[in-house]
Amino acid sequence: MTEPETVSGTAEPRRITRDELRTLFLFESLNDEQLDWLVREGHIIEVQEGRVFAEGDEATCCYVLMSGGLRMCKLLQGEEVEINRTSQRGVYAGAFHAFFGTDDRKGYTASLYVLEPSEFFVIEAAAMATMMNTWFPMAVHLIEGFVMGMRRTNETMGQRERLLALGSLSAGLTHELNNPAAAAVRAAATLRQRVAGMRSKLAMLADGTLDATKLHKIVEIQEDAVERVAKARELSPMELSDAEDSLSDWLDDHDVRNSWDVAPVLAAVGLDVPWMENVLTAVGPEYLEGAVRWLMYTIDTESLMNEIDDSVTRISTLVGAAKQYSQIDRAPYQIVDLRELLKSTMVMMSGKFDGLTVVKDFDPELPPIPAYAAELNQVWTNIIDNAVAAMNGSGTLTIRTKRDGAYALVEIGDTGPGIQKDIRQRIFEPFFTTKPIGEGTGLGLDISWRIVVKKHHGDLRVESEPGNTRFKIVLPINPESEIQAQADLI
Repeated sequence: MTEPETVSGTAEPRRITRDELRTLFLFESLNDEQLDWLVREGHIIEVQEGRVFAEGDEATCCYVLMSGGLRMCKLLQGEEVEINRTSQRGVYAGAFHAFFGTDDRKGYTASLYVLEPSEFFVIEAAAMATMMNTWFPMAVHLIEGFVMGMRRTNETMGQRERLLALGSLSAGLTHELNNPAAAAVRAAATLRQRVAGMRSKLAMLADGTLDATKLHKIVEIQEDAVERVAKARELSPMELSDAEDSLSDWLDDHDVRNSWDVAPVLAAVGLDVPWMENVLTAVGPEYLEGAVRWLMYTIDTESLMNEIDDSVTRISTLVGAAKQYSQIDRAPYQIVDLRELLKSTMVMMSGKFDGLTVVKDFDPELPPIPAYAAELNQVWTNIIDNAVAAMNGSGTLTIRTKRDGAYALVEIGDTGPGIQKDIRQRIFEPFFTTKPIGEGTGLGLDISWRIVVKKHHGDLRVESEPGNTRFKIVLPINPESEIQAQADLI
């Protein structure tokens, strides 16, 4: 028979009697033969103080309280939180899921402590499983069917939730990629036309009548124009209009045709009448129009190349964000920068932010943490998606990170109508949703809660009032040391 887990002040185990078993509500309806079997398989231990078993340890025994008192604790944010405290005789804890099968008997789901010297009836998990499946096979099948059915439902609906989110993000990403791609294609087509025009004007400028000194001067003016394109500031509509009018008048006075087509290009990069006088001095009236057209094409091609560069950079950024979001080719559990994860998620979801003001307040001192990056991205997606939906196209989305002692805090806030107090405690329940039928599965926040709390030993909570709803995701910066520190204090 397996000895119980290490506890402080445990006396030698003794056998329980049939009459003692009958006083426990778990066993009061069993017949004499069944009670005798329990007498043979189980025993009583007395625990003076300390922990009886720890959450996560291999679940080997079932415990029924005979006398004394106990408390149950679960880890939350690396700290133990008391979930039950009782002295009720007959309450049970430990490996009571043993009859469900291997997956459900791996570890204790909570830690058990005694409040005072206490006695427990102890039976091995394997014996408990044999008893349940032998004595109550129909009940076991019904319970297991219910549990497994709920598990499959949760898994199926969870997968659907993830696929819906992925489909929505993919559509948004496609839209975001299409815009810069289309801009690059348009710019490339226009650039081809401008280069053809430059070749034509180059032939006119170099027909043998323009001396080398003037040609060098034109090249210098061209380089100056290129620099102005790079440094050009955006003019106000009034400033741009005045500059175009002045240049158009000057070009008309010097017989440059179609000044209405040339002036806007020159004015957009800050070229003015004094600058054009320098061009006139350099080439003379005879070659002024050819030189002006040459400079216009130069400015146009430079601007178009900048537009192509911006578009391709945007595409590269989107692809990089998609890779960061999906965590392709990366280990599931790794050291991550929460700010980078949030940024990639926001890029992926940027198509949903139309009409919203987005505020990012990222703490530059927040250190990287070990985490399941792809799953945290799913948490941000679920919560941001709910926040955007709550604001219905108008409001402020705030995403903030900061350090809070040994924890990293991510806060996602919106200015929507808020979450009613009477349903606030239910929003993390599976299948609970306030969205119309067909628009939500009710699993987004449940999945998020399990990822943050169960998988990362963190905390997920919400504070809400009309115009100010904030979801707070708390994650331990060093999960292993936090858990170990708590264990050392026990």
